[in-house]
Amino acid sequence: MSTLVANSLFQQLTATFQELETSNDTAEVKSLRQEAFARFQELGFPTVKNEDWKYTNIQPLVNKTYLLNEDVDVADIDLSKADIPNLDAHQIVLINGQYVLAFSSLEDEIGLTVKSIEDAQDEENFQKHFAKHADKTGSAMVALNTALHTSGVYLSVAKNKVVSKPIHIVHVATGAQDFFAQTRNLYVVEPNAEVEIIESFIALDDAAKNLNNKVTEIVVEENAKLQHYYLQLSSDTSSYINHVEIYQTKHSLYNNYNCNFPGVAFVRNDLNVRMDAQEVESHLYGINLLADKQFVDNHTIVDHMKPHGESYEWYKNIPQDESTAVFNGKIFVREDAQKTNAFQQNNNMLIGDKSTVFTKPQLEIFADDVKCSHGCTMGQFDDEALFYLRARGIGEESARILLVHAFAFDVTSRFSNEVVRAFVEDRVAKGLERN
Repeated sequence: MSTLVANSLFQQLTATFQELETSNDTAEVKSLRQEAFARFQELGFPTVKNEDWKYTNIQPLVNKTYLLNEDVDVADIDLSKADIPNLDAHQIVLINGQYVLAFSSLEDEIGLTVKSIEDAQDEENFQKHFAKHADKTGSAMVALNTALHTSGVYLSVAKNKVVSKPIHIVHVATGAQDFFAQTRNLYVVEPNAEVEIIESFIALDDAAKNLNNKVTEIVVEENAKLQHYYLQLSSDTSSYINHVEIYQTKHSLYNNYNCNFPGVAFVRNDLNVRMDAQEVESHLYGINLLADKQFVDNHTIVDHMKPHGESYEWYKNIPQDESTAVFNGKIFVREDAQKTNAFQQNNNMLIGDKSTVFTKPQLEIFADDVKCSHGCTMGQFDDEALFYLRARGIGEESARILLVHAFAFDVTSRFSNEVVRAFVEDRVAKGLERN
């Protein structure tokens, strides 16, 4: 364990783990918790000495005490911060990770199963996949989550089911005292099924400081399709450590659209895609518009394990003021993954003399019959282009928005949901209006 971590927090976590040992978990889940907590005790919280956390110091977040497993008053919860105009979707609401049925609306979707994670332990897909994917990564934060999770949602789409409209999952942070939430999610899309999931992260106006350690395991089975959006809309009282592990089988498609906007204080996203079959396809897109002293770190892994796979990744960072963006994208092409086609690109536009970007695209190829490329660009806001537009009668604020929209267009134009695309482009405009 890192000696930098406050003993009081570690004692809290240990006490919480001991309480969970007497819970109503199945014997298998109790065993998983025990193994995971032992692993976390051995690893400790990651520090900047760890190469994957070189620019991401979480010690200020973990060197304090929190309320753990706080009961939340769900009366009069205002979800308006998560509203997406013109979006017709089912709704799932998690408050500090707890699935709240009263705020959720799933109507009669036959073939769609949604339960709290603790109530799903008898489900066949839960028993088949829970802690079978993310825990193989050796992550200390995943181990902590596996050991101490007390909330989250289980979502399963049955074979051949096409969900009639998107599912909007709203993650709400609220509470009068500083809290640390461990949320665990499992999404399984069975063969030939299709679903679109939009996840929005918000904090209520009166929310205290909160640290959220979220782990989501996603299984996309043969010929299944999942469109997956992450919209980070939270406030500066919130910090998030998200680990998303995707496991794909033959002919499946997984697309991820990861968007972070001004407000949230700290975000670390680990997004790992394991393409464990032939003819698998995955696209990862990211837009990160940051401001003030925000810190957002996106670490991605695309692991081509079998032949004839295709992946496409494009992340764009736009840090303003004193904000910091980190991008570390890894593509692995295994020895058996012949005929792989993999593309990765990271472009960065810095607005302000004190904004910072750290970027590290990586490509490791162990097969010889492949088409792979990666690249990175870095530049500041184009004052000459701004002058050109202003000279033609366009106001400075409008000109700024036009230039940033043009920069972001390569990514936003690839969003499959036009309503979400319009929402994201509007949030980009609003995030620039403050300058």
